Amino acid sequence: MATTICMPEVLTGVTEAAIATWLVAIGQQVEVGTPLAEIETDKAVVEYASETAGTVLELLVAEGVGVAIGDAIVVVGAAGEEVRESGETPDAALAPVTGDEPASPQAGDEPPVPDAAPTRTAPAPVPTTDAAAPAPVPTTDAAAPAAVPPVRRFVSPLVRRLARERGIDLASITGTGPNGRIVRRDIDGVDAATSAAAYSATDALPAAQAEASGPVGRSEEYNEIPLTGMRRAIARRLTESKTTVPHFYLVADCRVDRLIELRREVNEASSVRISVNDFVLKAVAGALRAVPDANVTWGESAIRRHRDVDIAVAVAIDGGLVTPVVRGADRLSLSEISTVVVDLAERARAGRLKQHELEGGSFAVSNLGMYGTKEFSAIINPPQAGILAVGAARKTAVVDADGGLAVGTVMTVTLSADHRVLDGAVAAEWLAAFTRGIEHPLSLLI
Repeated sequence: MATTICMPEVLTGVTEAAIATWLVAIGQQVEVGTPLAEIETDKAVVEYASETAGTVLELLVAEGVGVAIGDAIVVVGAAGEEVRESGETPDAALAPVTGDEPASPQAGDEPPVPDAAPTRTAPAPVPTTDAAAPAPVPTTDAAAPAAVPPVRRFVSPLVRRLARERGIDLASITGTGPNGRIVRRDIDGVDAATSAAAYSATDALPAAQAEASGPVGRSEEYNEIPLTGMRRAIARRLTESKTTVPHFYLVADCRVDRLIELRREVNEASSVRISVNDFVLKAVAGALRAVPDANVTWGESAIRRHRDVDIAVAVAIDGGLVTPVVRGADRLSLSEISTVVVDLAERARAGRLKQHELEGGSFAVSNLGMYGTKEFSAIINPPQAGILAVGAARKTAVVDADGGLAVGTVMTVTLSADHRVLDGAVAAEWLAAFTRGIEHPLSLLI
C-alpha cells in the first residue's frame, strides 16, 4: 500500500518549508534512511531521509515551492502501484497552482442553466420633485475587463526573506534555478540602488494621505520592515524563555593577560588561527566536564544529565542569529574547535546548516567582545541550562597578588542560569571552574 510522506517539522517552530532539491526521482527504489530531499527553511537547508522503504511513485511538490508543515510531498509504495483514480500525470502534480483557475466540474454535475428572463429588484422609491429624474442606466458584466491570472514565481523561503530584508523587488528578477526558480545567486548581484527604489515605492507616505491626516503634535516618520520567519521565531522563542524560565545571573571578571600572550605564541606556531573565543569555548567545555551537575537540560518529567559536552555558539546572520552546536567540545583541541566554528559560521551565513547541527547542546556561548561590548546578559535557549555572555577584553586597573595596583587585561563574563536545573552553588562552582581555565590557559592545552 502506498505511503504518503508529509513535509516534516525539520526545525522547532518552523511552519513552512520548501523542497530546495529533490535527491530522488520517480521510479527510484529507496530504503529507510535514503536521503529524499534537501528541505529549505528560513534558517537552514536540511537533508531529509526517508522513513519508509519502497519505490518513489509521485513527487507532489516542485522544487522551490513553499508548503506548510504536514502537507504531502511524496508518495512511496510498491513498484507499479496505482496511486490515482484519474489519469493525472506526475508532471501535472508538479505544476504550480495560481489559485485563480476555476475548479473543474465533477462527473455527473450539470452546468448551471441561466433563467430565461432574469428579474431585477425594483429600486426603493425616491422622493420626487417637479423635475423629472433621469432614469438609471443598467450596467452589464460584459463591460468589465477580463481578470489576468497572476504569474506564479518560484521563490525559496530563504530568498524571499533576503529579498524582503534588502528591499529587492522579485518581480524584476529572472530566476536561473529549476523551473525558473529564483535562487540566492540571482539576488546577490542586485545593487543597493535597486533595493532603495523598491523600498521607496512601498514605504513612501502618499502626499494626499499626509494632508488628509491633518496636523499632529509631532512628526513620526518611519519605514516598516516586514517581519521575517526567522524574526518571528526569535521573538516567540525568546519571549517564551523570559516568561517561563527563571533566569538568574552571575558575573565574573577574568584576567586574560596570560591567555592573550599564549594565543599570540600559538598563532605564530600554528597554521590555524586561534581566536579568544576558541579559548572561551575550550574553557566552557572544561568547566562542564569538571562540574557535571551543570551539564544538564530541563525535561518535563526529569532533568537530563548529559555524558557528552555539546556547546551551542551564537552566530549572527542577516536578519537574526542561529546557534549551531559544537559536538564533543571537551575532546577537541583548540585548532579543531577553531576549524569547526569557522565552518559552522560560514555555512550558517550561507543558510546551509543541517538539522542536526542546530539541535541539542546543554549550554551556549554568546560573544559580543569583538564589538567592544564591556558586558551584557544573554537569554537562555530552552531546554539548555545556561548561556555565557562574553564581553570585550580591556585594559583596566587591577590589584596584584601582593596588593599593589597594576594595569591588567580583564574580560567580564555573565552566566545566565536556569534555576529549574541549576542552583546558585552549582552555577557558582561552574563559573569558578571556567575562570580558572581562562586565567591559566596552559591547563586548556593539556
